[in-house]
Amino acid sequence: MKKISLLLFIFCFSHASFSQKKKTTPKSTANVIAKSDNVTAEIVKENLYLFISNKTSKDTIFIKKTEKNIPTVAKITPFTASGTKLYLLTWTEKISTKTNLKTEDKTIIYSNVYDIVAKKEVFYNTQLTNNIVEKVFLDRNKTASETQTRTRKEGFEFTLNPDGTITQKTAKQLNKWKYDPVSSSFVDIKKK
Repeated sequence: MKKISLLLFIFCFSHASFSQKKKTTPKSTANVIAKSDNVTAEIVKENLYLFISNKTSKDTIFIKKTEKNIPTVAKITPFTASGTKLYLLTWTEKISTKTNLKTEDKTIIYSNVYDIVAKKEVFYNTQLTNNIVEKVFLDRNKTASETQTRTRKEGFEFTLNPDGTITQKTAKQLNKWKYDPVSSSFVDIKKK
């Protein structure tokens, strides 16, 4: 009786250890950072792409090489400008540089507008904000120092208006852009 129960125990244990195991699916190398309608922004092998999924095919638009600067916040916003459906892709990249005397925190905001039908970029904007904290010595012997903080901005602040126009502004300049479907690009409202 003991032999039979021992054999049953061994049989059950060996059967469980040799049974089929769940197959694991390989992990995708793509990293989806934003999605809207049938358009997705993905990072594939250190490159940022915009994918357009149709019923029969999947089109691709190369945006940029990301390398070390991985986008942190991304968003795709569909809108209509002059009767044409366009997509605004915005993303943020942060870069930190630190030395013994200086720390720089850069925030770069990219705003790109794409015409999905033509599969091209019709407008782009880059805005950089650099926060600098620096230790400055007040004498030659470097005995007295103070910490100085300053902010430096480059590029334009981007605004998408509800009517499909774009506004770019800085402290000294204001630009307004309107989409021209004939040239499939944004043109300055003042020049039109």
